[in-house]
Amino acid sequence: MSEPFDLVIFDCDGVLVNSEEVANEVFADVLLQVCGLELTLEDMFDTFVGHSRAQCLDKIEVMLGEPPPAELDQRYQSDINLALKESVEAIEGIESVLRDLAIPFCVASSGSHDKMQMTLGKTGLIDLFDGNIFSTSEVERGKPHPDIYLHAATAMGCYRAERCLVIEDSPIGIAGAVAAGMRVFGFAELMPAHKLEASGAHLVFDSMHDLPELIATHTR
Repeated sequence: MSEPFDLVIFDCDGVLVNSEEVANEVFADVLLQVCGLELTLEDMFDTFVGHSRAQCLDKIEVMLGEPPPAELDQRYQSDINLALKESVEAIEGIESVLRDLAIPFCVASSGSHDKMQMTLGKTGLIDLFDGNIFSTSEVERGKPHPDIYLHAATAMGCYRAERCLVIEDSPIGIAGAVAAGMRVFGFAELMPAHKLEASGAHLVFDSMHDLPELIATHTR
C-alpha cells in the first residue's frame, strides 16, 4: 500500500518544541512592564500564537492605539530567547516520530531562522531536518495566508498540495494550510481542540505518540 502523503510539513513552536507556553508567559510579563497591558496566558494564546514577531507588534499597536515603546521589540526578542535557551525542550514523542518517518518532511514556521536554529539546535532536532527549514520571513505574506506552506512544498519538490500533510497547533496556521489545499492535523496539546477544528483541521490529536498511526491510516 502506498503512503497517503508525499510530504509532511511541521510547524515548529508548539509542535516540535514546547516553546509556546514559555514564550507567551515571558511575553505577557514584558507587555505588562513595557506597555501596561495585563493579559492572561489564555489571552496570549488567543491573540498571538502562530503569528510572526512583526504581526505580534502590529497587534500590540492596535491594542495601544499608538506605536508601542521602542524598547518592546528588543525586550520581546531578548527576554524570550533567554527563557527558551534555559528551558526549551522537544515535544514528547516527536524525536522518535521524525526518526521513523518514511515520508519526506520539513519545517514551516512563523518563527525566524535564528529562533529555530536556537530551539531546534538546543533540543537536538535540527539535524533530523537536513536543512529543510522554512520561515515566513522568506515569503510575502505570513500565516494565515498559504504562502509558507506552498513555498516549503515547492522547495521540497512536492507540487501536489493535496499530497501534503501539515501538522499545526494554531488556528491561523491551520487556516493557512487549508487555504493551501493541504490536509491538516491539529495538535491539541495546549490549544483547545474545538478551536483547531473550527479553523478547519481535518483531524485533531493530543499526543505525538499517536501521529505515526494517524498518518498511516488516514484516508484523504
